[in-house]
Amino acid sequence: MKAIKGLAAATSILALTLTLGACGGSDSDKSTLQKAVDDGKITVGFAGEAPYSFEKDGELQGASVAMAEAVFKELGVDDVEGVNTEFGSLIPGLNADRFGAISAGMSILPDRCEQAAFGNPEFMYTTALMTKKGKQDGMKTIDDVKKKGLKLATMTGAVESDYAKDLGIKSQKVGTPQDGMDAVTTGRADVFALTAISLNWMAKNNKDSGVEVGDSFVQEIKGVPQIGAGATVFRTDDTELRDKWNEKLDEIVSDETKYLDVVGDFGFTKEERPDGEITTDQLCKGELPTAKS
Repeated sequence: MKAIKGLAAATSILALTLTLGACGGSDSDKSTLQKAVDDGKITVGFAGEAPYSFEKDGELQGASVAMAEAVFKELGVDDVEGVNTEFGSLIPGLNADRFGAISAGMSILPDRCEQAAFGNPEFMYTTALMTKKGKQDGMKTIDDVKKKGLKLATMTGAVESDYAKDLGIKSQKVGTPQDGMDAVTTGRADVFALTAISLNWMAKNNKDSGVEVGDSFVQEIKGVPQIGAGATVFRTDDTELRDKWNEKLDEIVSDETKYLDVVGDFGFTKEERPDGEITTDQLCKGELPTAKS
Protein backbone atom coordinates (compact mmCIF):
# COMPACT_ATOMS: atom_id res chain seq x y z
CA MET A 1 0.00 0.00 0.00
CA LYS A 2 1.19 3.51 -0.82
CA ALA A 3 0.41 6.67 1.08
CA ILE A 4 -1.20 9.56 -0.76
CA LYS A 5 0.80 12.77 -0.62
CA GLY A 6 0.87 16.27 -1.96
CA LEU A 7 -2.46 18.08 -1.66
CA ALA A 8 -3.06 21.54 -0.27
CA ALA A 9 -1.84 22.61 3.15
CA ALA A 10 -3.30 20.69 6.05
CA THR A 11 -6.46 21.93 7.68
CA SER A 12 -7.06 21.63 11.39
CA ILE A 13 -8.16 18.20 12.54
CA LEU A 14 -11.76 18.33 13.63
CA ALA A 15 -12.65 17.26 17.13
CA LEU A 16 -15.19 14.58 16.35
CA THR A 17 -17.37 13.31 19.19
CA LEU A 18 -19.18 10.30 17.83
CA THR A 19 -21.71 8.06 19.51
CA LEU A 20 -21.39 4.92 17.42
CA GLY A 21 -22.42 1.31 17.41
CA ALA A 22 -20.51 -1.49 15.76
CA CYS A 23 -20.18 -0.90 11.99
CA GLY A 24 -18.60 -2.65 9.03
CA GLY A 25 -14.84 -2.57 8.68
CA SER A 26 -13.98 -3.02 12.38
CA ASP A 27 -13.68 -5.99 14.69
CA SER A 28 -14.36 -3.81 17.73
CA ASP A 29 -17.15 -1.50 18.87
CA LYS A 30 -15.61 1.39 16.93
CA SER A 31 -17.10 2.50 13.65
CA THR A 32 -14.90 2.73 10.56
CA LEU A 33 -14.83 6.52 10.86
CA GLN A 34 -14.00 6.57 14.57
CA LYS A 35 -11.24 4.03 14.06
CA ALA A 36 -9.84 6.08 11.16
CA VAL A 37 -9.87 9.25 13.27
CA ASP A 38 -8.22 7.49 16.20
CA ASP A 39 -5.57 5.90 13.95
CA GLY A 40 -5.15 9.01 11.81
CA LYS A 41 -5.46 6.96 8.62
CA ILE A 42 -7.84 5.06 6.36
CA THR A 43 -7.28 2.62 3.51
CA VAL A 44 -9.08 3.02 0.18
CA GLY A 45 -9.39 0.66 -2.77
CA PHE A 46 -8.49 2.01 -6.22
CA ALA A 47 -8.44 0.50 -9.69
CA GLY A 48 -5.49 2.01 -11.53
CA GLU A 49 -7.66 4.02 -13.93
CA ALA A 50 -6.11 7.39 -14.69
CA PRO A 51 -6.97 10.14 -14.12
CA TYR A 52 -9.38 8.94 -11.40
CA SER A 53 -6.98 6.87 -9.29
CA PHE A 54 -3.60 5.46 -10.26
CA GLU A 55 -0.11 4.84 -8.95
CA LYS A 56 2.88 6.79 -10.27
CA ASP A 57 6.42 6.89 -8.89
CA GLY A 58 5.30 5.02 -5.79
CA GLU A 59 2.48 7.42 -4.97
CA LEU A 60 -1.28 7.10 -5.39
CA GLN A 61 -2.62 9.96 -7.51
CA GLY A 62 -5.72 11.03 -9.41
CA ALA A 63 -8.89 13.08 -9.10
CA SER A 64 -10.71 10.53 -6.91
CA VAL A 65 -7.63 10.29 -4.73
CA ALA A 66 -7.31 14.07 -4.43
CA MET A 67 -10.96 14.30 -3.44
CA ALA A 68 -10.55 11.51 -0.89
CA GLU A 69 -7.60 13.22 0.73
CA ALA A 70 -9.33 16.59 0.81
CA VAL A 71 -12.53 15.25 2.38
CA PHE A 72 -10.91 12.83 4.83
CA LYS A 73 -8.57 15.57 6.03
CA GLU A 74 -11.64 17.65 6.87
CA LEU A 75 -12.90 14.66 8.85
CA GLY A 76 -9.70 14.48 10.87
CA VAL A 77 -8.01 11.67 8.94
CA ASP A 78 -4.61 12.84 7.71
CA ASP A 79 -3.28 9.70 6.04
CA VAL A 80 -5.05 7.93 3.16
CA GLU A 81 -3.50 4.71 1.89
CA GLY A 82 -4.38 2.78 -1.26
CA VAL A 83 -4.85 -0.86 -2.24
CA ASN A 84 -4.67 -1.46 -6.01
CA THR A 85 -7.54 -3.74 -7.08
CA GLU A 86 -9.11 -4.63 -10.44
CA PHE A 87 -12.28 -2.62 -10.96
CA GLY A 88 -14.61 -5.61 -10.85
CA SER A 89 -13.15 -6.70 -7.49
CA LEU A 90 -13.51 -3.37 -5.68
CA ILE A 91 -16.90 -3.91 -4.02
CA PRO A 92 -16.08 -7.51 -3.02
CA GLY A 93 -12.81 -6.24 -1.57
CA LEU A 94 -14.61 -3.49 0.33
CA ASN A 95 -17.09 -5.95 1.82
CA ALA A 96 -14.23 -8.31 2.70
CA ASP A 97 -12.68 -5.49 4.79
CA ARG A 98 -9.62 -5.12 2.57
CA PHE A 99 -10.14 -1.35 2.75
CA GLY A 100 -12.50 1.15 4.36
CA ALA A 101 -13.82 2.85 1.22
CA ILE A 102 -13.49 2.78 -2.58
CA SER A 103 -11.85 5.76 -4.26
CA ALA A 104 -12.10 4.96 -7.98
CA GLY A 105 -14.75 7.22 -9.48
CA MET A 106 -17.21 4.32 -9.45
CA SER A 107 -20.60 5.02 -11.00
CA ILE A 108 -23.78 4.80 -8.99
CA LEU A 109 -25.96 1.91 -10.17
CA PRO A 110 -28.97 0.13 -8.60
CA ASP A 111 -27.24 -3.26 -8.53
CA ARG A 112 -24.18 -1.75 -6.89
CA CYS A 113 -26.31 0.12 -4.35
CA GLU A 114 -27.63 -3.25 -3.21
CA GLN A 115 -24.07 -4.25 -2.32
CA ALA A 116 -22.60 -1.05 -0.88
CA ALA A 117 -23.39 2.56 0.11
CA PHE A 118 -22.51 5.35 -2.33
CA GLY A 119 -21.64 8.89 -1.38
CA ASN A 120 -22.98 11.91 -3.27
CA PRO A 121 -21.95 12.35 -6.93
CA GLU A 122 -18.42 13.65 -7.48
CA PHE A 123 -18.04 13.38 -11.27
CA MET A 124 -20.31 13.30 -14.31
CA TYR A 125 -19.30 10.94 -17.15
CA THR A 126 -19.25 10.62 -20.91
CA THR A 127 -17.87 7.77 -23.04
CA ALA A 128 -15.36 7.70 -25.91
CA LEU A 129 -13.75 5.23 -28.33
CA MET A 130 -10.02 4.58 -28.69
CA THR A 131 -8.60 3.18 -31.94
CA LYS A 132 -5.34 3.15 -33.82
CA LYS A 133 -4.61 6.50 -35.43
CA GLY A 134 -6.63 7.02 -38.57
CA LYS A 135 -9.09 4.25 -37.72
CA GLN A 136 -11.93 6.22 -36.12
CA ASP A 137 -13.76 5.98 -39.47
CA GLY A 138 -16.53 8.39 -38.45
CA MET A 139 -17.64 6.39 -35.41
CA LYS A 140 -19.75 8.39 -32.98
CA THR A 141 -21.05 5.78 -30.51
CA ILE A 142 -20.79 2.08 -29.70
CA ASP A 143 -23.70 1.50 -32.09
CA ASP A 144 -21.26 2.33 -34.91
CA VAL A 145 -18.83 -0.30 -33.65
CA LYS A 146 -21.60 -2.86 -34.00
CA LYS A 147 -22.62 -1.64 -37.46
CA LYS A 148 -19.06 -1.95 -38.72
CA GLY A 149 -18.60 -5.39 -37.16
CA LEU A 150 -15.44 -4.32 -35.34
CA LYS A 151 -13.76 -6.08 -32.42
CA LEU A 152 -14.58 -4.20 -29.22
CA ALA A 153 -12.65 -4.26 -25.93
CA THR A 154 -14.29 -3.16 -22.68
CA MET A 155 -13.12 -3.19 -19.07
CA THR A 156 -14.46 -5.81 -16.70
CA GLY A 157 -17.04 -4.25 -14.38
CA ALA A 158 -17.31 -1.05 -16.43
CA VAL A 159 -20.47 0.26 -18.03
CA GLU A 160 -19.15 -0.19 -21.55
CA SER A 161 -19.33 -3.93 -20.96
CA ASP A 162 -23.02 -3.53 -20.13
CA TYR A 163 -23.54 -1.33 -23.18
CA ALA A 164 -21.98 -3.99 -25.39
CA LYS A 165 -24.17 -6.69 -23.87
CA ASP A 166 -27.31 -4.58 -24.29
CA LEU A 167 -26.38 -3.91 -27.92
CA GLY A 168 -25.71 -7.58 -28.63
CA ILE A 169 -21.93 -7.18 -28.96
CA LYS A 170 -19.61 -9.84 -27.56
CA SER A 171 -16.79 -7.66 -26.28
CA GLN A 172 -13.30 -8.69 -25.22
CA LYS A 173 -12.97 -8.06 -21.47
CA VAL A 174 -9.80 -6.47 -20.11
CA GLY A 175 -8.75 -5.95 -16.50
CA THR A 176 -7.28 -2.43 -16.75
CA PRO A 177 -7.29 0.60 -19.06
CA GLN A 178 -3.71 -0.20 -20.05
CA ASP A 179 -4.83 -3.69 -21.11
CA GLY A 180 -7.48 -2.08 -23.29
CA MET A 181 -5.01 0.21 -25.02
CA ASP A 182 -2.64 -2.72 -25.50
CA ALA A 183 -5.46 -4.70 -27.12
CA VAL A 184 -5.88 -1.90 -29.66
CA THR A 185 -2.19 -1.37 -30.37
CA THR A 186 -1.56 -5.10 -30.87
CA GLY A 187 -4.62 -5.56 -33.08
CA ARG A 188 -6.45 -7.89 -30.70
CA ALA A 189 -9.24 -5.29 -30.66
CA ASP A 190 -10.22 -2.58 -33.11
CA VAL A 191 -11.85 -0.34 -30.52
CA PHE A 192 -11.57 0.19 -26.78
CA ALA A 193 -14.55 1.91 -25.10
CA LEU A 194 -14.16 3.65 -21.72
CA THR A 195 -14.88 7.01 -20.08
CA ALA A 196 -13.74 9.87 -22.30
CA ILE A 197 -11.59 11.54 -19.68
CA SER A 198 -9.70 8.29 -19.00
CA LEU A 199 -9.02 7.59 -22.68
CA ASN A 200 -7.94 11.16 -23.38
CA TRP A 201 -5.59 11.04 -20.40
CA MET A 202 -4.05 7.81 -21.68
CA ALA A 203 -3.61 9.14 -25.20
CA LYS A 204 -2.06 12.38 -23.90
CA ASN A 205 0.42 10.51 -21.72
CA ASN A 206 1.26 7.86 -24.34
CA LYS A 207 1.91 10.00 -27.40
CA ASP A 208 4.02 7.34 -29.11
CA SER A 209 1.40 4.62 -28.71
CA GLY A 210 -0.18 5.20 -32.11
CA VAL A 211 -3.72 5.56 -30.77
CA GLU A 212 -6.34 8.28 -31.00
CA VAL A 213 -9.59 9.02 -29.18
CA GLY A 214 -12.83 10.15 -30.77
CA ASP A 215 -15.26 12.75 -29.48
CA SER A 216 -17.00 12.03 -26.19
CA PHE A 217 -20.66 11.01 -26.22
CA VAL A 218 -23.54 9.84 -24.06
CA GLN A 219 -24.43 6.32 -25.16
CA GLU A 220 -28.09 5.55 -25.75
CA ILE A 221 -29.65 2.18 -24.97
CA LYS A 222 -33.10 1.63 -26.48
CA GLY A 223 -33.30 5.36 -27.11
CA VAL A 224 -32.51 6.31 -23.50
CA PRO A 225 -29.37 8.43 -22.84
CA GLN A 226 -27.22 6.77 -20.20
CA ILE A 227 -26.32 9.38 -17.59
CA GLY A 228 -23.20 8.59 -15.56
CA ALA A 229 -22.24 9.89 -12.11
CA GLY A 230 -19.33 8.60 -10.02
CA ALA A 231 -18.86 8.58 -6.26
CA THR A 232 -16.88 7.23 -3.33
CA VAL A 233 -18.24 3.93 -1.99
CA PHE A 234 -18.64 2.68 1.57
CA ARG A 235 -19.86 -0.48 3.26
CA THR A 236 -23.63 -0.53 3.77
CA ASP A 237 -23.30 -0.38 7.56
CA ASP A 238 -20.98 2.63 7.44
CA THR A 239 -23.77 5.22 7.31
CA GLU A 240 -22.00 7.50 9.81
CA LEU A 241 -18.90 7.63 7.61
CA ARG A 242 -20.93 8.16 4.43
CA ASP A 243 -23.02 10.94 5.95
CA LYS A 244 -20.04 12.80 7.41
CA TRP A 245 -18.27 12.37 4.06
CA ASN A 246 -21.22 13.84 2.17
CA GLU A 247 -21.31 16.92 4.40
CA LYS A 248 -17.71 17.81 3.59
CA LEU A 249 -17.91 16.69 -0.03
CA ASP A 250 -20.89 18.94 -0.71
CA GLU A 251 -18.94 21.96 0.53
CA ILE A 252 -16.36 21.29 -2.18
CA VAL A 253 -18.63 20.25 -5.07
CA SER A 254 -21.03 23.16 -4.57
CA ASP A 255 -18.18 25.65 -5.08
CA GLU A 256 -16.73 25.56 -8.61
CA THR A 257 -13.42 27.11 -7.54
CA LYS A 258 -12.94 24.68 -4.66
CA TYR A 259 -13.90 21.76 -6.89
CA LEU A 260 -11.41 22.65 -9.61
CA ASP A 261 -8.71 23.34 -7.02
CA VAL A 262 -9.01 19.69 -5.99
CA VAL A 263 -9.46 17.89 -9.33
CA GLY A 264 -8.45 20.39 -12.01
CA ASP A 265 -4.85 19.18 -12.23
CA PHE A 266 -6.13 15.84 -13.53
CA GLY A 267 -7.98 17.22 -16.54
CA PHE A 268 -11.39 17.66 -14.93
CA THR A 269 -13.36 20.79 -15.76
CA LYS A 270 -16.60 22.47 -14.71
CA GLU A 271 -18.34 20.12 -17.18
CA GLU A 272 -17.60 17.17 -14.88
CA ARG A 273 -18.80 18.98 -11.74
CA PRO A 274 -22.20 17.67 -10.54
CA ASP A 275 -24.87 20.37 -10.54
CA GLY A 276 -27.05 18.76 -7.88
CA GLU A 277 -29.84 17.80 -10.27
CA ILE A 278 -28.89 14.11 -10.19
CA THR A 279 -28.81 12.50 -6.75
CA THR A 280 -27.44 9.24 -5.45
CA ASP A 281 -30.90 8.27 -4.22
CA GLN A 282 -32.36 8.69 -7.71
CA LEU A 283 -29.57 6.69 -9.32
CA CYS A 284 -29.79 3.93 -6.74
CA LYS A 285 -33.53 3.64 -7.33
CA GLY A 286 -33.01 3.52 -11.09
CA GLU A 287 -35.14 6.61 -11.56
CA LEU A 288 -32.65 7.98 -14.07
CA PRO A 289 -30.61 6.37 -16.86
CA THR A 290 -27.32 5.27 -15.33
CA ALA A 291 -23.78 4.51 -16.38
CA LYS A 292 -20.58 3.32 -14.74
CA SER A 293 -16.83 3.73 -15.20
